[in-house]
Amino acid sequence: MMARARKQLSPGCRIRVLVVDDSVVIRRLVTHALEEDPLIEVVGAAPNGALALERIPQLNPDAITLDVEMPVMDGLEALRRIRRLYPDLRVIMFSTLTERGAASTFEALSLGADDYVTKAANVGSLDRSMASLRADLIPKIKQFFRSAAEGLAPMTRPVGAQFAPAARAVRAVRPKVLVIGVSTGGPAALGLVMPRFEAGFPLPILIVQHMPPMFTRLLAERLQAGSRLKIEEAVQGAQVEPGKVLIAAGDYHLRVRKEVEAVKACLDQSPPENSCRPAVDVMFRSVSEVYGGAALAVVLTGMGQDGMRGVQSLKALGAYVIAQDQASSVVWGMPGAVVGAGLADCVLPLDGVVPEILRQIGGY
Repeated sequence: MMARARKQLSPGCRIRVLVVDDSVVIRRLVTHALEEDPLIEVVGAAPNGALALERIPQLNPDAITLDVEMPVMDGLEALRRIRRLYPDLRVIMFSTLTERGAASTFEALSLGADDYVTKAANVGSLDRSMASLRADLIPKIKQFFRSAAEGLAPMTRPVGAQFAPAARAVRAVRPKVLVIGVSTGGPAALGLVMPRFEAGFPLPILIVQHMPPMFTRLLAERLQAGSRLKIEEAVQGAQVEPGKVLIAAGDYHLRVRKEVEAVKACLDQSPPENSCRPAVDVMFRSVSEVYGGAALAVVLTGMGQDGMRGVQSLKALGAYVIAQDQASSVVWGMPGAVVGAGLADCVLPLDGVVPEILRQIGGY
């Protein structure tokens, strides 16, 4: 997915949203939830992809919520055409929390959808449905826009000569684990990063990607198809070992535990952190307790600042920290928070991340 800068809204302007879903109830629910936010204006609705394509030039939306399964023209076909005709239009997919919904979501992300939300199933009351939409959908839309009040704030810490390759020292302590935190834009980013590791990579890799259940298993399967490493969704007691990649399971925090001669994965459903479960902070802190500073931490594209506090724990013990740069990030929230806090040892475009990891471990 190509990174695009957040759109600056003019003073007095709101984010114009087109709601596309074949269910009248869902269209009304989404419209009411979105219009509770003063920065969002729902400019229209459509029951299928074909009508949505007709209404886009009439309504000139900034963003569109797009159901996957619809008659006449489904969301995936509509997305293909939207990306060809309106490349700057932000698209948030609506998918069901099912195996089929997860597969459709990954297909949508590969076609250029900006993000996705899962439809709440059996949430009970209308109030709970509205609350779920407000909590999930509104931030997903607003992350791509900058209000007039925010202005064009510069990066807190400039990316300059101090991050040039010649200025980055190789650590004296050899890393024993590679940990990666990622969110919005993550499947595409990981799809580019993981195939660049050759067989025989000498470190275990732990990944937290913000995704719900079923989605993380499918992510592991898709990444495995293009990787020389062994990639799995983490399960309780899975051994953390060189050349093996464990992806945190949806709705479970991933921690590590040192046993007699092995490190093993531990999953739990303790409260979410940063509104996330799995949370990057939880995994990073756990790694700091087991591996100390013998870790390489990578924070890739994502909304919010999950991972920053975990990076603080790792950094305090001497870990080396790589943050993805703003230009190549779909959303520069998580890596931007690490950079803004002065915790990044280097800030790199996505294609520079693996070469820097290999440089830090001295090749293999």
